[in-house]
Amino acid sequence: MTEKLELLEKHRSFDGTQLKYRHYSKILGCDMTFSLFLPNREKFEAPPLIWWLSGLTCTDDNFTHKAGAQKRAAELGLAMLMPDTSPRGNSVADDTDWDLGQGASFYVNATQSPWARNYQMYDYVVTELTKIAREEFGLTGPESIMGHSMGGHGALVIGLRNPGRFRSISTFAPIVNPTEVPWGVKAFNAYLGVDQESWSKWDATKLLAEHDGTQTPMLIDQGTGDSFYNSQLQPEKLADIATSKNSPLTLRMQDGYDHSYYFIASFIDEHLDFHQKYL
Repeated sequence: MTEKLELLEKHRSFDGTQLKYRHYSKILGCDMTFSLFLPNREKFEAPPLIWWLSGLTCTDDNFTHKAGAQKRAAELGLAMLMPDTSPRGNSVADDTDWDLGQGASFYVNATQSPWARNYQMYDYVVTELTKIAREEFGLTGPESIMGHSMGGHGALVIGLRNPGRFRSISTFAPIVNPTEVPWGVKAFNAYLGVDQESWSKWDATKLLAEHDGTQTPMLIDQGTGDSFYNSQLQPEKLADIATSKNSPLTLRMQDGYDHSYYFIASFIDEHLDFHQKYL
């Protein structure tokens, strides 16, 4: 058990610093890791913060190693915080399937056994890790949030459920309507139970439909070559609701791109530029 922050890695990167920490999460009841990129604090004393939420099977390392975001973040003076995607450890509930359990939290607060004991990822991000970012690193300024796939779902849900906190939201190939697609239905049945009424607050399309009309700017990039596009993602559902609600959402279809980090790396600078406009 790691009560205090334990520095695992520190790398100089594009005039900034890439860090990785371990700590014990009281909310999740296990040790957790997170990664943090800080721009040069002599140049950018109080940098805005962008959260990145990763997708199924990923850890905080996927984004830091593959997205290539550090160069542009350093230029713009942006801090980036990357949590892991779920609680982990021998005592944490898991499943033999890759799309449930460790690495597949869906960023919800689970209510069903055995998941409820540890799978409180929404509270972990919104409260516990937020407190660490503010108190340990002085990241008390404006925030935005972004993510990929399951993490895109998480970014949309956290952003929509906390109006006024995030200046902007962006996603790559997000699961926008998890209550209606196989990945989400499987996870929500396990984590939240069979009462589908309780699922609505974890579904971006339902949250946006219930809003009077959020004015938080949103950007979605979706590859047309993504094998999950039709069966699991369907971003047009959210875009249509945004249009009806007069909410500022831009959906960009990127020809031929798939679901991988090659896709993310191709457009990550544009997403950081998008957030910078509002930060």
